[in-house]
Amino acid sequence: MTAPVYLVRGNDPLLRHDALGTLLVELLAGEDRSLVVEDLTVPGRAGEGDEVGGSEGRANVVAAACNAAASPPFMTARRIVVLHDVGALTNAEAQPLIDYLADPLPTTVVVCVTGGGTLPTNLTKAWKGQVTQVGPETEDTKSVLVNELNAAGVRLAPDALQAVTDHFGEDASRARSLVDTLRSAYGDDAPRLDLAQVSPYLGDTGSVPVYQLANAIEAGDVPEALSLLERMLNVTTSAQPKPMHPLQIIGLLQNQYRRLAKLDDPSIRSDQDAVAALGGKVKPYPAKKALAQSRALGTEGIRTAYGYLAQADLDLKGKRAIPEQAVVEILVARLAGLTNRSRVRR
Repeated sequence: MTAPVYLVRGNDPLLRHDALGTLLVELLAGEDRSLVVEDLTVPGRAGEGDEVGGSEGRANVVAAACNAAASPPFMTARRIVVLHDVGALTNAEAQPLIDYLADPLPTTVVVCVTGGGTLPTNLTKAWKGQVTQVGPETEDTKSVLVNELNAAGVRLAPDALQAVTDHFGEDASRARSLVDTLRSAYGDDAPRLDLAQVSPYLGDTGSVPVYQLANAIEAGDVPEALSLLERMLNVTTSAQPKPMHPLQIIGLLQNQYRRLAKLDDPSIRSDQDAVAALGGKVKPYPAKKALAQSRALGTEGIRTAYGYLAQADLDLKGKRAIPEQAVVEILVARLAGLTNRSRVRR
């Protein structure tokens, strides 16, 4: 029997939409989508679309979804109710949906799609063990790109494949359009394409994950760290519609150095000790890396890094008349330079 509720997950909206499309094809089983599917979208919270009705608007959409779900199908075997952006709901706004799911109509399939924020806790608790989760096979940019290339029969030289991966960063959903473009430009029987053939079609750079910035700082690579920072502050993607704010960058770096400070203890001698010191929720490899970096900086280096972070935080809040981007650029350069100085001392 078809499960009464599905959850479509995914950070990238375009990849998530593809996963939803695949699910609906399966659920429709050849029936007319216009007769079966009811599509509803939860309005965003403040700053993300509240002009369309705020909490009252979200409550109305949930009520409409529940009403549709409780209605028997007409001229079809089932009814499918798709509710987009359920992450925008508060616990109170999600309660009517929870009440419906406690006794769902067997001829209705409810499909909830993430987006809009974090899923309401009462909703995730209510359907725990009962919801069928689906999503993209992978959201890793290189993996998505390789899958699209294989499906289209397009081949890239290794250096071109890596260059595209680096250029797109976290914007994996751009892989399909690039592959379609390459196939149109070079034909189905094109030989393996090199970097020079691919470069004209790459477009703008994509954003990058925070860990890459942390890795560049840890390596003491000032130019690479500043390049990554520039992308984080200025580039948007389908999964990240707004660039990161300098305060977000500082907050993330503060968390990183807070972890290093926790590991600045001579009694921590192994990877397992590091995992325990970080609360037991960190995997061994990142804990091992953090321990090595903490040892490399030493107590004095970590104290200096905290001073840089504190100064940058004050500057962003107006202590000195320095442009915001310049503040974080100076911070990142100082932190990466600190790594190099620590190596020299050792």
